[in-house]
Amino acid sequence: MAPKAQGILDMTDRFVDPERAQFDAFKALPRDTPIHMLNLVRFKAHATYPSDHPLAAKQLSGAQAYARYGQDSGPIFQRVGGSILWRGAMEAMLIGPSEEYWDAIFVAQYPNSGAFMEMVTDPVYRQAVVHRQAAVESSRLIRCGSGASRSGTVFG
Repeated sequence: MAPKAQGILDMTDRFVDPERAQFDAFKALPRDTPIHMLNLVRFKAHATYPSDHPLAAKQLSGAQAYARYGQDSGPIFQRVGGSILWRGAMEAMLIGPSEEYWDAIFVAQYPNSGAFMEMVTDPVYRQAVVHRQAAVESSRLIRCGSGASRSGTVFG
């Protein structure tokens, strides 16, 4: 995990789960095309499970709890046709707040948004997501489509 600049990161930057309006906007987009989800994840130093969870007293790091999320949700992700297209490690912030960092960066692909919806509503996934919630300090999950930008400009 990258060192956190003391006192610089805004502690209100705790985006872990989607808000209702964001989820509704996602569902309103076309559902019949492949989608790519850019994931930017910052881990907590120490996972914070609910007090009644079996792992609450285990003193797991955020990274360890996120690994459990991956282990438990991975079979559902694969069953719905998901795959990781790319993953990497942050090396430097070239444009953006210099104190901002991400511990995990990857692009997940789904055959369509219905596959993503099937995953997040699966009962086993719903149990696995507690590990993600315990692990994540903040995150970004950005749905991306192929082709032109929102303005219609094609880059590259």
